[in-house]
Amino acid sequence: MDVFLRPLIDELKELWVNGLNTRDAASENGVFRMRAALLWTVNDFPARSSLSGWSGQGYRACPTCNEDTPSMRVIGKTAYFGHRRFLPTNHHWRSNLQFDGRTERKRPPRRFNTADILEQLRRVKTAIPGKHPNYGGVKRKRGDDELNWRKKSIFYELPYWATIELKHNLDVMHIKKNVCDSLLGTLLGDPHKSKDTDNARRDLAKLGIRHELHLFEDGNKLMKPAADYTFSEANRRKFCRFIRSVKFPDGFASNLSKNVAQNDSRLLGLKSHDCHVIMQRLLPVGCRSLVNKNIWSTIVELCTFFKQLCASTVNVSDMVEAQNQLVLILCKLERIFPPAFFDIMIHLVLHLPEEAILGGPVHMRWMYPFERYLKRLKDYVRNATKPEGSIAEGYVVDEAMTFCSRYFDDVETRFNRPDRNDDGIHPTRQLSVFESQCKPLGKQSYVELDNNDRDNAEFYILNNSPELEPYLNEHKQELHVRLGEGCLNINEVHRTEFAGWFFEKIYAMHRMQAPEVTTELLSLSSKTNMVVSSYPACIVNGVRFVTHDRDVRLRTQNSVVLFRCKWFKCDSKHMVTENNITSIDINGEAYKDDQFILASQAKHVFYVADPSRGPNWRVVQHVKHRSIWDITDDGLSDIDLLQHNSSSNFTLFVDLVTNASRPVTDDSSFLNDADEVELSDEEDESVEEYADEETDAEIEIDTEEDDDDRSYHASDSD
Repeated sequence: MDVFLRPLIDELKELWVNGLNTRDAASENGVFRMRAALLWTVNDFPARSSLSGWSGQGYRACPTCNEDTPSMRVIGKTAYFGHRRFLPTNHHWRSNLQFDGRTERKRPPRRFNTADILEQLRRVKTAIPGKHPNYGGVKRKRGDDELNWRKKSIFYELPYWATIELKHNLDVMHIKKNVCDSLLGTLLGDPHKSKDTDNARRDLAKLGIRHELHLFEDGNKLMKPAADYTFSEANRRKFCRFIRSVKFPDGFASNLSKNVAQNDSRLLGLKSHDCHVIMQRLLPVGCRSLVNKNIWSTIVELCTFFKQLCASTVNVSDMVEAQNQLVLILCKLERIFPPAFFDIMIHLVLHLPEEAILGGPVHMRWMYPFERYLKRLKDYVRNATKPEGSIAEGYVVDEAMTFCSRYFDDVETRFNRPDRNDDGIHPTRQLSVFESQCKPLGKQSYVELDNNDRDNAEFYILNNSPELEPYLNEHKQELHVRLGEGCLNINEVHRTEFAGWFFEKIYAMHRMQAPEVTTELLSLSSKTNMVVSSYPACIVNGVRFVTHDRDVRLRTQNSVVLFRCKWFKCDSKHMVTENNITSIDINGEAYKDDQFILASQAKHVFYVADPSRGPNWRVVQHVKHRSIWDITDDGLSDIDLLQHNSSSNFTLFVDLVTNASRPVTDDSSFLNDADEVELSDEEDESVEEYADEETDAEIEIDTEEDDDDRSYHASDSD
């Protein structure tokens, strides 16, 4: 590896020590001295071992825990089990024998600073790699004082490298992929990916724990008892059918129904982004009714942490709290799954919050952009016998075409090609209501509105035009004078009579040639036609919306709609929020006489079936599109990701009361201590307040001029 890195290291040293003259039009002489430094490396875990020199195998595989890595030998592998060590020394769980049959007395792992690492590297001997005659024709074995160091990384030749705290990032993409595969394989009982093997059950017998899961002989057969953490055959089919039924918004994710086996027994061929979507969106919902609450709540807590970690804005306080909560989550997983479940990827999750504090949001530190670029380089290969030459030739051609394409204004290139859901450039209008335009898709049809629908649509448009606020107030004042201050139905009268009053007033002002009466204002006051155009789909602000009839036939879904909506009640009877999951009863309709909104007021969500509550319940999932940038008032914009905006949008709350995979007997030390739990009444209230705030945020519709305080979800278009 160091042979290939040598040219890069020489150039980095030159850039740091001497720098490079670089043109700059803003400077006086047009040139400045540019210096550069290597910030960190981004790679998967095996490549990290090659670059850093710390072996990712064996009892000390964790590069952060170093020689204090919690590990144990199980049949056929090394399990990174024993996260009770990270708990405080007086924690009750340390004396609980149901984890591994022993009392945990080791102190938490030490923190190794840069000076400690350099001292360890000083003891590493320079060795010739591979099998060499100097070592008797075999590989040289590392000494105990060398720990897991195989070599001193070539990056230490850089003058500044030893002082960097975060040198090599743990790749969140691959870690989440491996965690998802382990969870799904074990839950579904996949014979190829399940961690619940026969050897895993033998490990439990050796440790003397969970006797109900031990293998036993029945005549000449070796029987394997069913575990609570594995779906039954019926539940396995339910979960796979749930995955098959999910429809995502256009461009949000791949079609997961193709990854479900024909017999609905397991999931096949999941990519990294598929696991990303399943962990954050589907797994908490799909397994809620299929395993007991103790197992489900632990899985939800782990998925909630990944939601926090992958947010475009990561708060340090959230990551500090997540660091403490992850220790409890991993300890709860140790009570549920066998030790063989805990490979190195499960353990590395514990160190992700610390790296987020040092390095910031993960979208700058994970492998997604690099994996996509590697796929692009592989596509350059036309001659399989000479892949390197094909990649080099294809890269040069691509660079040349890219350079030339910047000079072609009248030719469509990837730089000027419109986006998939581009709705064009909307002209600036005098009235903001006319700026709410869209790009229609599909065949145009004509629909005749009845008088009630037309009146409701007209009033909603007028009532939500900020330029008409003086006229709305003037009409209300006239009604107060005419009907009296004590009139109870003045808002209803205002709703019924305003359109006609506004039409007469504007046309009277137009006859008097009033300068404030523009063509757009005159058009807005006019009555609409009874026959309107209707389309099966349209694009608004970069988002593709379809009607319910068309949505049924598609494998993608866009559920929040334009103009005419079906409103769902959001009271305590029809909406339930649990563990950051909001479920809505779609049978509870509201505002049947007021179904219209403007296109600019629609917010995009999609709905996932909630198997645990019945066929009429849906889980609300919010969407943040790649191509839509939310420009704030201060001129800053959110990161362009399919993530939630902030890690504070989710409360990572670990339930310590229900955490075992089965009823616990004689376990007084497991909890029941207020100091150890560290949850007070005030914290419980803060969690409830947050849930209320989150609910309001999910169902917000920007109708500042509307008199109604709407708290309802919009569903499929009629």
